[in-house]
Amino acid sequence: MPTVSVKWHKEVFPTVEIDTDQPPYVFKCQLYDLTGVPPERQKIMMKGGLLKDDADWSKLGVKEGQRLMMLGTADEVPKAPEKGPIFVEDLPEEEQGGASLGYTAGLVNLGNTCYMNSTIQCLHSVPELKSALQKYSGGPGSEMDPSSHTLTLATRDLFSELDKSHRPVAPMRFLTVLRNKYPQFAQQTNTGLYMQQDAEECWSQLVYTLSQRLQPPPDGRLAPANVKEVFGIDLTSMVKCVESGEESSERETVYSLKCHISSEVNHLYEGLKQGFKSELEKFSPALGRTVIHVKESLISHLPPYLTVQFVRFFWKKESKQKAKILRKVDYPLVLDVLDFCSEDLKEKLRSPRQVLREEEDKKAGLKRKSKEEDGVGNSANNKEIQPSMSVKDINMQDAQEKTASVDGTSQPVSSGSGAGDSEAVLTQHQPSLDSQLTGIYDLVAVLTHKGRSADSGHYVAWVKQENGKWIKFNDEDAIPQREEDITKLSGGGDWHMAYICLYKARSVIPTGSSQTT
Repeated sequence: MPTVSVKWHKEVFPTVEIDTDQPPYVFKCQLYDLTGVPPERQKIMMKGGLLKDDADWSKLGVKEGQRLMMLGTADEVPKAPEKGPIFVEDLPEEEQGGASLGYTAGLVNLGNTCYMNSTIQCLHSVPELKSALQKYSGGPGSEMDPSSHTLTLATRDLFSELDKSHRPVAPMRFLTVLRNKYPQFAQQTNTGLYMQQDAEECWSQLVYTLSQRLQPPPDGRLAPANVKEVFGIDLTSMVKCVESGEESSERETVYSLKCHISSEVNHLYEGLKQGFKSELEKFSPALGRTVIHVKESLISHLPPYLTVQFVRFFWKKESKQKAKILRKVDYPLVLDVLDFCSEDLKEKLRSPRQVLREEEDKKAGLKRKSKEEDGVGNSANNKEIQPSMSVKDINMQDAQEKTASVDGTSQPVSSGSGAGDSEAVLTQHQPSLDSQLTGIYDLVAVLTHKGRSADSGHYVAWVKQENGKWIKFNDEDAIPQREEDITKLSGGGDWHMAYICLYKARSVIPTGSSQTT
């Protein structure tokens, strides 16, 4: 990597390293960090003319120590107030800026890297993951798998930079390390430009890598949450041979649930239901040949954060490329997965759900019901979420009345109000390792794709902040959104449509404490 000096106006930056494996646009992002001049305003003089964003470094003949000249105007620095200080809190919300609203910086697009930027913004919203990364420094096995160790460090440093920065961050080091670890993200077109990649693949690979490195210490000392504790879903499956009737059981840990999309699927619940039952070809010892088996799965352990992927892309044999299912599939702001749980897990969830329901009733100012009234035989007018109610019933109530129904109350969602107006009802219970989950989850992030193919289009992250506000992270731009905007990402056209949804669990402190979390 050659090191050059760059002269900008009267300033000289004597040692700027050029990564010739990356396009010149990445070099311009480095200069943006040094000078504050956005890449699109930079004019870098080189032998033969101006440096283009997609130029080939090998053909430019850049030499060690060469001096380059850059022209361009930096972002303006606000002038000191002439009429005394004006506090941020006194400004209109749209003038306050990201830091005062409680959200972090955007990420610079380094050339078809929106898939990576949107993934990072969604995962960055998980406090437990940030905490685990902040305490990571290596540990056993680092020398055996240096690429995973380096990617984990790069993720830690990028998360930290996002928290501290007041302007868009250029994730150059993270991108380089990601491509070294997973070369598929370094694919290029015939013209040398980096190709668009699949955000779900980036998400899965990154979570898998972090799950390998963020592990509890072997000596059993208290440690931050590891990835399995935060995202891991344990499934218990029964596999039955269609012809012979043989049965076997399987256990596995997955990091996302799949919402399969067909002509019968109109809602996330229906797509998830399809995903828990599948057919597969498997060898039958009794028949001595490979035959069709039916696999039915149930959740035996739930995590604090539940990831759901909409299976929108499939391989089209005729065109030999990925095609996209554009069908509209609605998803709820509040998801109850009780119906998908094993009987043992349902039993564990029963008591925490009762505690949560009573707490919600108390916050909403409702009187507690008697045991007789609180039974399964409640009237149809009672909108309380019972442990025996299915999430489909809950969602039908929500669709019919256009309300946000949570454990005993129904309040209309005001258009344009954001999450704050319904905060007394839609309480965000913070999950923790010592709390009990209820099987009820709140939507906190949506990763969307706009376009007709996985190999093109654009990815964006929509993330709920700690203050209840939603922010659209479109690469560098962070734009406040209304809650009703989030529910319009269900597909059915060429607008942004949900590809990955991240839900946060509602939980309660174990028996013996009156405090919910």
